[in-house]
Amino acid sequence: MTRRTAVVAGGGIGGLAAAIGLRRAGWSVTVLERRADPGEIGAGWSFAPNAIRAADALGVGAEFRAISVPTQAGATLRTPDGKYLMRFREGRDTALLANHRADLHRVLLAHVPAECVRAEAEVTEVDQTDTGVTATYGTSEGAQRIEADVLVGADGIHSIVRPTTPVFQRILCWRGVATRGSVWPVDGFQTWGRGARFGAHPLTGQRVFWFLTIRQNEPGQPFDDDLAEVRRRVGLWHDPIPALLDATPSNSILRHDISDLDPLETYVDGRIVLLGDAAHAMTPFLAQGACQALEDAAVLAAELTGAVEIPTALAQYDRQRSQRVQRMARQDPRISLSTSPLVYGLLTRLTRLAARKAARLWNWTPPT
Repeated sequence: MTRRTAVVAGGGIGGLAAAIGLRRAGWSVTVLERRADPGEIGAGWSFAPNAIRAADALGVGAEFRAISVPTQAGATLRTPDGKYLMRFREGRDTALLANHRADLHRVLLAHVPAECVRAEAEVTEVDQTDTGVTATYGTSEGAQRIEADVLVGADGIHSIVRPTTPVFQRILCWRGVATRGSVWPVDGFQTWGRGARFGAHPLTGQRVFWFLTIRQNEPGQPFDDDLAEVRRRVGLWHDPIPALLDATPSNSILRHDISDLDPLETYVDGRIVLLGDAAHAMTPFLAQGACQALEDAAVLAAELTGAVEIPTALAQYDRQRSQRVQRMARQDPRISLSTSPLVYGLLTRLTRLAARKAARLWNWTPPT
């Protein structure tokens, strides 16, 4: 039987995970990455058990764990003055795994042969028939075309494969990583202020990733000094928050307006299938964005394994990938980032309920 072929638009976490899964399923895969140097910028993030199971299903679980550090931030919640609303307890609470985006990208990229990844190759057009897909992509030598049985759109919230309009969610986020060994140990925590949330996760190499999210009515707000602005907002909050900010180089701070996508009716159009942010970009408040991308890749690979008809397999994938997580992630900050004193008071009194509402997402298991 002729080996089936797939083109993956996007060489980020979701795209590489899809490529790994499809190759394990026996497919020939080409990844088209628009950047000249495939890699990942950014800071840290955390992963729940559902994502770790997806990594295992993709065959990268051991390396995933090796670059990760347990974090208690999912069950250690505090107020700005340091009071514990909820405290992680061994045997009762589940530790998440935190890692640096660049470390995870490097692990995934190592599982995709170099000849399968084309850099400086941004998809500009996609055409399809009942039997295949043709992707046009730009290169330094002009437009090129590639044909495949399936095209996977993993090119992010600003996807070219299936253009949609991002929706600004009135949220601004700063991210940073404290220098090695400067503030250590840190077990991981979240601090809930009124209209603001700070969090921290330990990373390998005695580094600590931190973030601050706030309400922001308009996108594109400029700041002369991002670190100074973060200090102004949380500089008097409990330890080790001031120390983490002091240990973070000011020129390394990342600032992003947070947008998501309105839920799509389907992630499949003929032989084009979406995953990751291209399918369901979401706010970070459930810490599920990258988790869901790994789930997507594991499910897609499982459905496209064997001699199953491609339309049938893609329809099965579509049925399994619910928009519920995306909707929950949009709803969460309406409450957790509320500037209302009444809502904040209720939130802090119902902490355990608020913290556990996402835990049911962690029970996902990959298809066999």
